[in-house]
Amino acid sequence: MAEESELRPDICVIGAGAGGLAAAAAAAAMGVPVVLIEQGRMGGQSLNTGSIPSKALRAAAEHAAALRDGPRFGVKSTRAGIDFAAVRAHVRGAIAAIAPQDSRERFAGLGVRVIAGTARFRDAGTVAVNGTTVKARRFIIATGSAAIVPPIAGLGETPYLTPETVFDLTECPRHLIIIGAGRIGLELAQAFRRLGAEVTVLESATPLKDEDRECADVLVGALAREGIRLRTAVQVVRVHRVLARIQVVIAKPGDGLSVAAPSDGTVADGEETIEGTHLLLAVGRRANIGGLDLDAARIRHETDRIVVDKRLRTTNRNVYAIGDAIGGFRFTHVAHHHAGVVVRNAVFRQPVAVDHRAIPRVIFTDPELAQVGDREDEARAHAGAIRVLRWPYRENDRALTAAASGGHVKIVTNRNGKILGATIVGRGAGENISAWALAIGQGLDIGALAGLVVPYPTYAEVGKRAAITYFMRGLTSSRARRIIGWLRHVR
Repeated sequence: MAEESELRPDICVIGAGAGGLAAAAAAAAMGVPVVLIEQGRMGGQSLNTGSIPSKALRAAAEHAAALRDGPRFGVKSTRAGIDFAAVRAHVRGAIAAIAPQDSRERFAGLGVRVIAGTARFRDAGTVAVNGTTVKARRFIIATGSAAIVPPIAGLGETPYLTPETVFDLTECPRHLIIIGAGRIGLELAQAFRRLGAEVTVLESATPLKDEDRECADVLVGALAREGIRLRTAVQVVRVHRVLARIQVVIAKPGDGLSVAAPSDGTVADGEETIEGTHLLLAVGRRANIGGLDLDAARIRHETDRIVVDKRLRTTNRNVYAIGDAIGGFRFTHVAHHHAGVVVRNAVFRQPVAVDHRAIPRVIFTDPELAQVGDREDEARAHAGAIRVLRWPYRENDRALTAAASGGHVKIVTNRNGKILGATIVGRGAGENISAWALAIGQGLDIGALAGLVVPYPTYAEVGKRAAITYFMRGLTSSRARRIIGWLRHVR
């Protein structure tokens, strides 16, 4: 039996996804000895099965849509054809182009000791992996998350896709049935629809339930106009495979869980069968923490997350957890932010707390939906008197030239003009939300954005015009008109 080796680095990072890589690179750049443990592919979900492949797929879908929309701009071409093998090659190429930045070779060059294997805590200060024990001064858990597979009757005998396996498809589905109308489900729904698939989305609750309802409805309406069939308030009862087809049996609205599944596979009263060629499960994600033996390290955890304080420390003060492992916002940029906070705490001993108020999120559909800070309902609940400011894309010159006039900017302030939240639904929302994230993070009031000089013509003007409306009420009052009238006669 081989003798077990022992490593004693300052930092041991468990998980080489976005957050883990950022933490390892930052610590190593400061000359700190780092061990990085990863049981799967370097780059984690974001590079291999998440953000990068999904955005590459969307880029192909956007080009397909642009070709079909060409005649409205006076651009006529032959009918667009979709070469799905080439689309898949583009997705693979995007991953391959970025992969060297996340590779074992690059991190070894940075001075990081990379170990392939599954980490497990032995005690509060020791991790074991492939015959090696790691006794680090500080540990950072960055194990990410995995797609949830819900307990649906018949799923064990029915082929299905998840957001992690959907990019392995070699041909475009003829009819894709998606269970789940959250961010990921709707992004993939629009992409595959634009690439030629029929798409039906099934949702038990409200689509995009965590987003501003007014703005989410704009997006849902746009998807419907593209031919995506969205069924809400339905319960998936069971699924079947019938030859090359997938059958999804749902309970109609109002019947819910009261419908019993017949033992012979027939459809009961109050049920409806939707038939497609492929089934995609997009019902959420769950933290990858099951195999870590967190109890041995005296780390408090729940079913779906590791419990941390504001400094991202676990109940074991020498262990931090970041990114998807702690629940909440599951985005790559959040994991990067967490990595920076933890490195400052673990390496520099700075008591830095994480602040999620100014972290934006984006749904990468067309139109995009971006949000930062409080929604209107949240602001009303804790801020009392608020002001809601809006400006539509249809009154923006850039949007009109691009025939992208759907959507609007919605800003929430308190009665003194402090910016509490911003939502943008429309072209370029993901890019334009950053200014509002900065404003909220710096505690700016609406005058800062109203006075911002933005280039013309750009979509950023929509946000500025929304900000200016805060002052219009005062400028149109009778008192203001009297002052303006008096100033007209002052030389």
